[in-house]
Amino acid sequence: MTRRYACPIAACIFLPLAVLCASASVHKIGPDLYAYISENDSSANSTFLVSDQGILVVDTGLNAQEGGKLLEQIRKISPAPVRWIVNTHYHPDHRGGNSVVGPEAVIISTAFTRAHAAPSAHDYAVNETVGPKGLTLYLGGHEVRIYHPGPAHTLGDLIVYFPDDHAIATGDLFLNNSCPAMDEGDMENWIVALDQILALPVEHVVPGHFELAGKDELRRFRNYLADLRDQVGRMHRHGVPLDRVEKLLDLRAYKEFRQYPRYEATFKDNAAEYYKQLDKRQVLPGQTR
Repeated sequence: MTRRYACPIAACIFLPLAVLCASASVHKIGPDLYAYISENDSSANSTFLVSDQGILVVDTGLNAQEGGKLLEQIRKISPAPVRWIVNTHYHPDHRGGNSVVGPEAVIISTAFTRAHAAPSAHDYAVNETVGPKGLTLYLGGHEVRIYHPGPAHTLGDLIVYFPDDHAIATGDLFLNNSCPAMDEGDMENWIVALDQILALPVEHVVPGHFELAGKDELRRFRNYLADLRDQVGRMHRHGVPLDRVEKLLDLRAYKEFRQYPRYEATFKDNAAEYYKQLDKRQVLPGQTR
């Protein structure tokens, strides 16, 4: 994985969104809203909203150490307690710091995430689940919309939208110039979910990993998924076997993706996962292939 660049001291004068030069990873994206961009690529980014009712945090990082780094930055901005944590999905790099960041917080996620978490560990325990209708919170005059877009990267993703600030936290539904390995989700609905985000008045997009983004980067990522879908779908309809599909796949248009061409998950593995999804749709209940 590539390591994030450091912020030169002189450059800080020209980065008004950076809270501290020593850690150019905290960006103020609203009057009380901040994006924490992890310098550890293996640990998730976070978003936090400060209010007079307490702090809401979206994702807490890989483990207690990464959660401690996040909490340190939060404390430079506010001493208020962390009362709510939203975990965008069940992968540990997004919830490993829960007990450090908010030991008394209400942890919000989906029923799928709750079922796939370790119920005996507070780090992973979900106190409140979000159903198909979503959940809206009002914190210190700020509206927070938390919703499940349906199967996408996983079967239990959450998106957190801050309409007042035109900002959104996507979890791993979006990575900047990269792509996660597809979990047990749904490629086609994943693209629909991204189209729904692109239709919103959004200026700041906090990805699951890597740099803070806007709609241009999000659209680029969406187009990658659509290109992968179209190529695999076309070959699948013509009966091309999976091993041949993987060899014929042409994603040179996305050479700027940080793992290209070595990272199999971004290309061959995701193609294989979608191919399997298409296979399942051709099998009627009670039939076998």
